[in-house]
Amino acid sequence: MQPDRSDTAADILAGRTALGIELGSTRIKACLVGADPGEVLAVGGCEWENEYADRRWTYSLDAVHAGLRAAYADLVAEVRRRYDVTPETFGAIGVSAMMHGYLAFDAADRLLVPFRTWRNTSTGPAAAELSELFGVNIPLRWSVAHLHQAVLDGEAHVPDVASITTLAGYVHRRLTGERVLGVGDASGMFPIDAAGTDYDAELLARYDRRTAGTALTAPLRRLLPEVRVAGQAAGRLTADGAALLDPSGALAPGIPCCPPEGDAGTGMVATNAVAPRTGNVSAGTSIFAMVVLERPLAHPHPELDLVTTPAGDPVAMVHCNNGASELAAWAGLFGRFAEAAGVPLEPDAVYETLFREALTGDADGGGLLAYNTLAGEPIAGLDEGRPMVVRTPDSRLTLGNFMRAQLYGMYGALALGMRVLAEEGVGIDRMFGHGGVFRTAGVAQRFLAGALAAPVAVGETASEGGAWGIAVLAAYLRDAGGADARGAAGVAPAAGGADVRGAAAGGAPAVGGAEALSAYLAEHVFAGAAVDTVDPDPADVAGFAAYLERFRAGLAAEEAAARAL
Repeated sequence: MQPDRSDTAADILAGRTALGIELGSTRIKACLVGADPGEVLAVGGCEWENEYADRRWTYSLDAVHAGLRAAYADLVAEVRRRYDVTPETFGAIGVSAMMHGYLAFDAADRLLVPFRTWRNTSTGPAAAELSELFGVNIPLRWSVAHLHQAVLDGEAHVPDVASITTLAGYVHRRLTGERVLGVGDASGMFPIDAAGTDYDAELLARYDRRTAGTALTAPLRRLLPEVRVAGQAAGRLTADGAALLDPSGALAPGIPCCPPEGDAGTGMVATNAVAPRTGNVSAGTSIFAMVVLERPLAHPHPELDLVTTPAGDPVAMVHCNNGASELAAWAGLFGRFAEAAGVPLEPDAVYETLFREALTGDADGGGLLAYNTLAGEPIAGLDEGRPMVVRTPDSRLTLGNFMRAQLYGMYGALALGMRVLAEEGVGIDRMFGHGGVFRTAGVAQRFLAGALAAPVAVGETASEGGAWGIAVLAAYLRDAGGADARGAAGVAPAAGGADVRGAAAGGAPAVGGAEALSAYLAEHVFAGAAVDTVDPDPADVAGFAAYLERFRAGLAAEEAAARAL
């Protein structure tokens, strides 16, 4: 039963809520949850887009600030429309953003070079050198790879570097003044220790020895933000931070903030995949899979990143730079065709029609091959991307096969990495699909089950995304007592919120392990959530395996296209 509108309005005014804001690749989204973190009260957002300037993918900080204000204003407008009140405080706030990349500042907190996003693949020499130095895979997009590449290239800004952070860390610092980062996001900057609570001290020492005598004079530990785990306090909204979010002045400072996290961690929370043998696949501009490990991997693998959950537990991550963007481009083309034919369709109807048609295609895509590579794809060995559709003269070119090939292509590089996990003997009980492509029931979900040869579940919140995930992490801080004080309006944590299995004395959540967070999610967030699970169809498994063989063989054509065009 839905709560009474007047009761909800009272909760909003009293701050018995939690606010999550996530800066995704193409959209900044704000999500407000109530005393029950599974109850989404309102959402708001705005579109934005990266720029390709001087051969680097970037977003300007002005765009970051404007997007934050626009997304928050849109959320407030929705709250006013639905509940006829204006929020002035929240029980807690959380910020998330796309992981990794490089934001470097000098001692006066001035940005030294434009933000270098996860999408850049120019750090090959640094990543290879660091992987050998550390004995673990260092992906191209990790912050330490970007920093070390700047050192190797002798970039002029290196002597002035006083701090580096991720996009979530930057926004959090603007809101709170605190230079901290959630452990999940921090694990995409530098390897985390076995306890899952801080950077690996031995590897930090190795790096400092390697860079001795270079232009980088400060110890790396001094440049990195402090690490926090889920449930720990990470500062409070300052007056300047409140003004940044809400120039109208209605939002009061003093609100507790949870550790800022990356989109991988918030995706795991949003899909209840933080316990060992669980995992999720998040499909957006990029696509990645996260699997929580029971034990360390036997060997390092270039296809796998070792990161953590927001609680600090080890995770194997398969990250692909290219996700659903090429699929969206084709949907736009077909949508324009419908409009030109005099039968215009809403975007969701275009996707629904095309996805349903994919179900009529042959199990292997009819011999068609589609690459979604707008950017380089390290897992597939591609330095640059060229979207392509390839077919042989005897292939079966139908709309169903074309769309199935496009959906299969979105999973191609991901499947290469997941095969490596299978070879390591990593056990998976369930995978959750997460992202807008799963809104059309039974299509992208079914094909993913075939690609992974594993059951795939999709929940009611699959399309809410990481903004809801970080709102839940903010609620976790609020409810488990980790805020350590009352909010700006003097509001105590929600009644019963300390009833979290594994909590330490005094109501603060246990840290350094998944038990407390996973129990909170199971008991307070997902207890009554509807989940639809699809088992892999043997025909889809065999068909995708045949498609993946063509995908591997066709990578030579991708490389040739990048050289020619």
